[in-house]
Amino acid sequence: MTLAEIAALLGLNLALILAAMGALWALSLRSGRIGFLDGVWPLLIAGLAATSFIAAQGDPVRKGLLLWLVAIWAAPQAWRRLSPRAGAEADARYAAVSEDRIVRTGWSRGRVRLITFFLPQGALAWVASLPVQLGQVEFLPPVGWVGWTGAVLAVAGIGLEGVGSLRRHPTEMSMPAVSGWRRWLRRPDYLGDLAVWWGLFLIAAETTPGQASVIGPIFLTFALAHWAKTENPRRVSDGG
Repeated sequence: MTLAEIAALLGLNLALILAAMGALWALSLRSGRIGFLDGVWPLLIAGLAATSFIAAQGDPVRKGLLLWLVAIWAAPQAWRRLSPRAGAEADARYAAVSEDRIVRTGWSRGRVRLITFFLPQGALAWVASLPVQLGQVEFLPPVGWVGWTGAVLAVAGIGLEGVGSLRRHPTEMSMPAVSGWRRWLRRPDYLGDLAVWWGLFLIAAETTPGQASVIGPIFLTFALAHWAKTENPRRVSDGG
């Protein structure tokens, strides 16, 4: 694909995910709920991989790896986060942040939700998913040892994320503080997510456009490092 075609694909994906977030925002206003955003977020990332799979003309093996790995990563995450318990917890968290922003800004509830949650999370999903977008646009080279190493890393990360997600953290705020890498041991699901997205990047990085997608896993690494540092990544003050 030419540079113009790649830019058009990225622009299309950005427009699609922002449109989807706009529709979800409207749904949240009608239903009064917002916690479903946590469960829909990984599905939207998988959707970007799917639109890239359809539109791009890259190596079919690399395209298939990126699409199916991100789909396998997204499905269980969405299933867990859309459960009634997870939805209720997320609703309470988002509601607390919304009320605080309404008091501080004087904005309407709808405006706060759109500007604070839906549009930013749509843009961040687009950035985080750059490896599964840009990794599909080049036909050559074929998948080599770097790409297959990335696939193994992503599979391992999916397994680790699944195991880590089974752990509950109801008393994180009362746990003794730790520093450095030990914080990550409390969040094996975060380590799993990092393995998945750096693995997907390695698959993409065998192509020149895919190398530019490094901003995605870098962004995710900094975000998860921040949440790990707070000890309780779902604090109200983080809004997520």
